[in-house]
Amino acid sequence: MTPPAAVKTLRELIYWQYAKIISNSAGMGKKQWGFVMDRFEKLRDENIFWNSIREYIKERETSEKCSFCGSSGQLSLEHLFPRTLNGPDDEKNVTWICRRCNSSKGARRPYEYWTLRDGLKAAKYDMPRLVEGKYLKFVFETLSGTDYLDLSMTEIEKRVCPTCDLTPLCRKERTVNKLSPLCIDGITTLQLMKA
Repeated sequence: MTPPAAVKTLRELIYWQYAKIISNSAGMGKKQWGFVMDRFEKLRDENIFWNSIREYIKERETSEKCSFCGSSGQLSLEHLFPRTLNGPDDEKNVTWICRRCNSSKGARRPYEYWTLRDGLKAAKYDMPRLVEGKYLKFVFETLSGTDYLDLSMTEIEKRVCPTCDLTPLCRKERTVNKLSPLCIDGITTLQLMKA
């Protein structure tokens, strides 16, 4: 399921991705278009908020379970947005993961990592709830106060794509000139590299 025509800006893409998380948590799955669209519209129109108590409880992390694969064992804190790309060293940008996932992820951003690992479809639908939810909130906070959140795809093509390091991956996934989760990673990179 690609974002519908109603999703025109980066802000709306973030809401769309989060609406899929809510749908999945409600037992509907991430591909239940009608329910996802309903939650998307409620997020966009500020009728529901992703920082509600119920959502917070579902996203509670533990240092005993890998946020990526669910395994237990020796875990370490991993930066969701890599430090090598100016990701901050704070609790909003870290999660507990196992050695295997940490080695596999390396210095990749979440959507980039899942796309390289299993394709863009996996990045859209298979990223663990805790990881994607926390990452989307981090991105939204990082980009708040900038004009990036309200960029249309036309503006993204002009301002972002020419310098985005994810363009080769977009070409491979046939998402050039289309809003995709890779836009979230690429635009966040541009903002953080300015800092």
